[in-house]
Amino acid sequence: MMEKFRIRSCRFFNSSTFIFLFLFGYSIYYNIRKVTFTSLEKACHIPFHLCYNKNKYIYRNENAMIKLIALDMDGTLLNSQKEIPQAHIQAIHQAVEHGVKLVLCTGRPLVGVKPYYEQLGLSGDNEYVIINNGCSTHQTKDWKLVDWKELSAEDMLYLDRIAKQTPAQLTLFDEERYLVVNEKPSDLVTYDASLVFTTPTEISLEEAISGKNIIFQAMFLAQPNELDIFEKQFGSQISQRFSGVRSQPVIYEAMPKGTTKATALKQLAQHLEIKPQEIMALGDANNDIEMIQFAGLGVAMGNSSNYVKKLANYVTDTNDANGVATAIEKFILNQ
Repeated sequence: MMEKFRIRSCRFFNSSTFIFLFLFGYSIYYNIRKVTFTSLEKACHIPFHLCYNKNKYIYRNENAMIKLIALDMDGTLLNSQKEIPQAHIQAIHQAVEHGVKLVLCTGRPLVGVKPYYEQLGLSGDNEYVIINNGCSTHQTKDWKLVDWKELSAEDMLYLDRIAKQTPAQLTLFDEERYLVVNEKPSDLVTYDASLVFTTPTEISLEEAISGKNIIFQAMFLAQPNELDIFEKQFGSQISQRFSGVRSQPVIYEAMPKGTTKATALKQLAQHLEIKPQEIMALGDANNDIEMIQFAGLGVAMGNSSNYVKKLANYVTDTNDANGVATAIEKFILNQ
């Protein structure tokens, strides 16, 4: 009896039956999903666009056209040779022609930004850059400082006390200079300064805290293994008083408490009357995280850490494979 049943079952489940069951099951799945998304749309009063990104679905408001690109520089706009790929320049110009604003958002000081901005060939009376990890915002027409956060004398005294306990060298940034406090710059500091087209300037702690110049942010520089120890020993302590971030293997940065690229971007966006959901932010490092999360569309570069990638809405190609151009073409030029 059981043998007859098995024979009949095999005859019943032929290829046509399998196709029918597959289509029937998919129809149920599709309609359930459609009802779910429709409910979501009604609840939010906005239609959603579904994108697929490396095994991850992301949703963005289809009506929110991108009006501003917040763009990190090192590891994002720049390739590994610290050059701007021609594909990035071309895509940026096409986006600008579509009415989109470009705002460079970088940890670099002004002296390390100007040559690249000029290379981009952008012009306009109402254009800006956010530099020093959000500590300062400049209008590009005349490079006037329009918004800033600064370290207090007490902040610098506090950081200097920490520096004296470690091999990490303390550096500071004012509007024009890359400063080294109370000692000759190390080879590492000299090299880092060269990447932003300048040389370090030795300064006494007394001059630094005199108030003659605005000091935006501080950096501790040391070899990776030394900075690992530094971060374990002082990272939590610094983060209680400052916005602290390990932006690179050899750099730990300290900004005024609550200051990030995202806080400066939020302030600028409000001035420009641009909503967060109308912003696309691209970055690769830990100091880009808040900016990526603030923007309606946060894009991580393919060369980002896995942690940064998980926090982004979309992962584009690497900085050596024209990742910025890829994202601009996908989300702006094809809108």
